[in-house]
Amino acid sequence: MTPYLPTALERIISLFESLPEEEKRENLIAYSEQAKKHEPREGETFDLEDVRKDEECTDTVGVFMKVDAERRVSFRVTLGPQVQTLTKAMTSILCRGLEGSTLEEIMDLPAEFVPRIVGGNLVRIRSQTVYYILTRMKSACKVYQNRLRSAET
Repeated sequence: MTPYLPTALERIISLFESLPEEEKRENLIAYSEQAKKHEPREGETFDLEDVRKDEECTDTVGVFMKVDAERRVSFRVTLGPQVQTLTKAMTSILCRGLEGSTLEEIMDLPAEFVPRIVGGNLVRIRSQTVYYILTRMKSACKVYQNRLRSAET
């Protein structure tokens, strides 16, 4: 059985799978240049904010999550100036591709879709980089879900 992928993410994956390696890289660069569009906007409030510098990342990353009444998620992300291009690209792809997904859908998302976007070669070279933002987003969902459980008891 093929694991569930949000429709928007599936579309992005299909685009990348249809491209030769060079065009994949060009598109990753284009996505990386859009990362700023996914930063928190003035006046926005969030249900969870997680800003930190991890050992496996070159700079500070902030993950901001908003959850609506149906438990559908919206992410905003801030990236420090030293964050690598591939991390910036994955930020744009994930913010766009996961928009409106539920907490459970994001936590159940298999990481195996990542090589379908970046290609096997880049995954081998930059393995921690390509999975970093996805791991942080899943972690935010888990923390939020735990808070909900605690509030219910």
